[in-house]
Amino acid sequence: MEKLNFNFTGNPDNATAMERYMRNRFSFLGLKTPERKKQSKPLLQTSKSRDITTIRQWIAELYARDAREYQYIAIELADKNIKKFQLADIIFLRQFVTKKSWWDSVDSLRAVFGKYIKLHPNDKATVFALFYKSDNMWERRTSINLQLMEKENTDTKMLSESILFDQTTDEFFIQKAIGWSLRQYAKTNPDWVITFLNEHQLSNLAVREATKHL
Repeated sequence: MEKLNFNFTGNPDNATAMERYMRNRFSFLGLKTPERKKQSKPLLQTSKSRDITTIRQWIAELYARDAREYQYIAIELADKNIKKFQLADIIFLRQFVTKKSWWDSVDSLRAVFGKYIKLHPNDKATVFALFYKSDNMWERRTSINLQLMEKENTDTKMLSESILFDQTTDEFFIQKAIGWSLRQYAKTNPDWVITFLNEHQLSNLAVREATKHL
């Protein structure tokens, strides 16, 4: 396999504030998004000509590094090469939802899974099942928000099941996800969301988030 030869050049002047913003859960090199994307561009470009085995190796190696920016580029590698992915690659990617977990990485990975099910709609139920009813709340957040970009292709049975499984879960990131998923689907089918809210007692946070634009 091809050796990964990539390192960011950090900016320590920014690192402390970035770490504080993320509640000091991770170390940062101090790269704000525009600079990080600038430095990432050559690797992402190179990855387009590499096979999926190499891409998976690079993702795993980058994700294992300490600085948070390396988790971001690992997820970007998956995103940029999503058209190469098959179900086995999504199953491989699943492990990172529960590694170094916080909203930033989990929601970025969810976006990758969302792109995959758009490309492979027949795999949606299988991808959903990877996360639904998990013991890990970040995986359940992923199941709740998996269909954020599905619009009229949203499977309302999946959406309902994922929400109702965590209906009374006292966890901010779960209740926020419930509200987010409903708010997003309300842009496509507000009547369904209103009916769902009337039929089920959800947390104040979830309702507040769901009804922001209704």
